[in-house]
Amino acid sequence: MSKSVYIARKQELPLKGDSTSLFLQVIISIAVFIFAITLSGVLSINSILENWNQSILGSLTVQIMPINDANQEKAAAETLAYQEKAIEFLQTVEGVIKVTPLDDEQLKGLIQPWLGDGVNIENLPMPRIIDVKLASDAEIDFAKLAQDLAVASPQASLDNHKLWLSKLIRFADGLKLIALTILLLVTAISAGAIFYTTQMSLGLHRYIIEILHIMGAKDAYVAQQYAKRMAVLGLIGGLFGLLFAIPIIFFIGSLATQIEGGIISEANLSIGDWIMILILPLFAMTISMFTAYYTVKRTLQKML
Repeated sequence: MSKSVYIARKQELPLKGDSTSLFLQVIISIAVFIFAITLSGVLSINSILENWNQSILGSLTVQIMPINDANQEKAAAETLAYQEKAIEFLQTVEGVIKVTPLDDEQLKGLIQPWLGDGVNIENLPMPRIIDVKLASDAEIDFAKLAQDLAVASPQASLDNHKLWLSKLIRFADGLKLIALTILLLVTAISAGAIFYTTQMSLGLHRYIIEILHIMGAKDAYVAQQYAKRMAVLGLIGGLFGLLFAIPIIFFIGSLATQIEGGIISEANLSIGDWIMILILPLFAMTISMFTAYYTVKRTLQKML
């Protein structure tokens, strides 16, 4: 038999009936399932941090404490007067690009969830809130700004979100580190399972491989047969894992959207994020193919 005729044949190794195939498919399915959910978590955390950078880190809040007076109309008028003084001052601060006082409806919307529907908010002394947008390159001394603001409007207080936001960012970064560690472990475990499964299959088919070598087959040819088979198993297993993961991702997302006004509800997956998740079966196929190929090449060099 000539070498060219021999290489044209594709079924010298009975890999389709290999007893390790089902085991490997299950391992890859579980790995892609965990990988997809964890990756969606990492991407969601990234979206939260991006939203914070755009909406919170580039802004600060000024609160005008309400005046306490038996005459509600007089107290409300004095509170608004302090608000106007604060607005006038903030508009003169370098780096401030927009000063927006919240209207009564917006204030009611903020306070209502805390007090409940049974409370008449109109009869309560209402603080005034001013939203201040900052330029992306603004360099502001917040301590000095707070002092100057207190002089311009004694009822005003400044919150630049830095203290609590830095703690949340550290917490989010910690979650990302844990998630990325899980991704690395899942990848390593999957590659290890492919490695040992391939070695086991090589042991089962040792005598067939020896005959193929006698007939002129090279290590690269045998490695290619395993790589093709493992690529198919990796793709099929990845598709099954992704099939189970997508409903879980949507379910977790629906739970997050129910948290009204919470930071978790800001998590969302973009089209690019979904593309990264949907190509995971191709990633599993690639890992399976290259791991099997180099495992066979390395093992045959020691066996034969």
